[in-house]
Amino acid sequence: MLTASFIVKLLPPYHRDFSKRLIKSPKLYFLDTGLLCYLLRIRTPGDLRLHAARGAIFESWAVSEAVKGFLHRGLEADVYFWRDSSGHEVDLVIEADGEATAVEAKSGQTFASDFFKGLDYWRGLPGNSEAPAALVYGGDESYQRQGKAVLSWRVWG
Repeated sequence: MLTASFIVKLLPPYHRDFSKRLIKSPKLYFLDTGLLCYLLRIRTPGDLRLHAARGAIFESWAVSEAVKGFLHRGLEADVYFWRDSSGHEVDLVIEADGEATAVEAKSGQTFASDFFKGLDYWRGLPGNSEAPAALVYGGDESYQRQGKAVLSWRVWG
């Protein structure tokens, strides 16, 4: 019922064979981050800035915006997450036109080089060295860095 009413989304894992053991259970995301904040008793923007779940809420928001982008165009949302058994992960893998784009979501307002950790690992997998990759973060500037798009939350979705 929660998925049919677009309150939550079960994000399936991305299964392309990378010759590693992959996590195969879906991840649950709230598509309504306002409801999520209400349930977590986050009442103001100040509460959110200090909350321990801020990063997870931001990731949920980024997934929600990606899903809504597909649905608003009348398309099925081809969005996944990727994680291997060693704990390496990419928050979001978006398939479009036969190409998989890896996306990380970080709530920080200033860029930090470790934001690329998951994307760098993804690109190190066989056949992924030139794969498109993007970082969505809590800052205001969008630009390219190390061959990856760094996107402000303001332009995502």
